[in-house]
Amino acid sequence: MCADSSLRDRFERGLAAPICLTWELTYACNLACTHCLSSSGRRDPRELNTTEAKSLIDEIAAMQIFYVNIGGGEPMVRRDFFELIEYAVGQHVGVKFSTNGTRIDEVAARRLAATDYLDLQVSLDGVDAATNDAIRGVGSYQAARQAMDHLAAADFGPFKISVVMTRRNVEQLDAFESLAEHYGAHLRLTRLRPSGRGVDTWDELRPTREQNRTLYHWLIERPHVLTGDSFFHLSPLGAPLEGLNLCGAGRVVCLIDPVGDVYACPFVIHDQFLAGNVRAAGFGTVWRESELFVSLRDEGSPGACASCGSYDACRGGCMAAKFFTGLELSDPDPECVLGHGEVALAQKVEVRRPVSTSDHSRRVSIPLRTRA
Repeated sequence: MCADSSLRDRFERGLAAPICLTWELTYACNLACTHCLSSSGRRDPRELNTTEAKSLIDEIAAMQIFYVNIGGGEPMVRRDFFELIEYAVGQHVGVKFSTNGTRIDEVAARRLAATDYLDLQVSLDGVDAATNDAIRGVGSYQAARQAMDHLAAADFGPFKISVVMTRRNVEQLDAFESLAEHYGAHLRLTRLRPSGRGVDTWDELRPTREQNRTLYHWLIERPHVLTGDSFFHLSPLGAPLEGLNLCGAGRVVCLIDPVGDVYACPFVIHDQFLAGNVRAAGFGTVWRESELFVSLRDEGSPGACASCGSYDACRGGCMAAKFFTGLELSDPDPECVLGHGEVALAQKVEVRRPVSTSDHSRRVSIPLRTRA
């Protein structure tokens, strides 16, 4: 259901604990996706160890955060992956995690299916190898489909197929829907952000304005398709999409990275949006007292969008999309469907696009390792 204005106002002021806590377990990854928001590849030797990770889970449970989104990198490359998710479930913290599928063999699928309070999504960016592998790497499509086959055979239940919408796959929307139906899965679409390695590929991969219009109308007709508030910047086109339709950074969402740094949003891994570190202060203290989070919860100004009649629909768009394209946070979203973002970019005398302050990309090509 769409959030009413009173509920949205409450969320804008921030909550005692995040609704959506994303925790990147590791920067290690056996893929090198061209749009990876965390520039993952190499493991950071400073990442939280098993004991520290369990202590963080204890704190999450004490804060009554009912579930955590686990990602990476590829979280399943951590040797203690199953130990950690089973510990979380034992503490009554539900786990949702994202995977490229390369580590889900028959044995892993059965173990995942036997775990309560567990939800997973397999990433796929094309309904065929040509489209998908151009972004995610040769062999990644086959590996993802193989993982889905193993999950289905293990009776895991309705897992999710997670798709980042790009210029290359918008025309495959109906095919993605059919693929999800084939597996009895849920389809989840997310927005491409110019974060991490996506800074370099955003201009090439971002959907055109006409494709965004197509996507909006397709989603309006399919409220069962999950989006996680990825596309609230499209709401000025008509009726609002399902969800809160606002930027929840530091209000209802945040990110904990592999070394324990806490960022306002999963899409802005940059020092400007670093709120603190769980090793130094504990997560609860960072969430409640960080100067950054407190400032984000203040009633903001519409900025350049003040005179736009559609501000209440899109709330100015995505903070990360603005930041990493060189716009001010008070500027319109660069993909504003009314064209205001394009005007703002054109008016910049010199656009300097920030880059993520943490880059763990591999320096050499690593062969894809899958399990039969």
